[in-house]
Amino acid sequence: MTEDLLLGDDEELLWSGRPRLSAAAESIAGGLVLVAGGVGAGLLVRGGEAPPVGALLAAGLVLLGVLAPAWRLVALRRTRYAISDRAIYARTGVFSRSVRRMGLDRVQNSAYGQPVLGGVFGYGTVTVESAGGEAPVRFVRIDTPREVRALVDRRAALAGDDLPGSLEQWRAVRAELRALRAALVD
Repeated sequence: MTEDLLLGDDEELLWSGRPRLSAAAESIAGGLVLVAGGVGAGLLVRGGEAPPVGALLAAGLVLLGVLAPAWRLVALRRTRYAISDRAIYARTGVFSRSVRRMGLDRVQNSAYGQPVLGGVFGYGTVTVESAGGEAPVRFVRIDTPREVRALVDRRAALAGDDLPGSLEQWRAVRAELRALRAALVD
């Protein structure tokens, strides 16, 4: 999985996950309705003197009822989320791949939500917003969202504490500022 996300050589993977397959439940239910409608239309076409367009419509409904949930399941299986010691990643796409990366130093806010069933079965969504107005990164229908959000918050706090330069460089800057102040006061 790390090859797909293009993690740096010095990055450490701290967490990875993917959406639960139950995220496809609505597509599966809709597909069953379409298949039932297609089968029902096919039975009506067979019983009467319907034009061939009716048979094509029935077959189309059945085909759509099978392909729509299958597409959703494949899309869910190809979706991956990860948190490294430097960034968060969200990979999506069926035929092509899209990888979103947000540096932990850019994290401005994070939140998690759980629907009623998510609270019972332990899944939810984590949303991470960045400074600069980029679109948020969302980890949808993942296991243990509270813990994942806590990990993002801990790592973002650590990433935000990094100051550029070494202690010696900052001491040199302080010495220069003191010299400037002394020159201006005299």
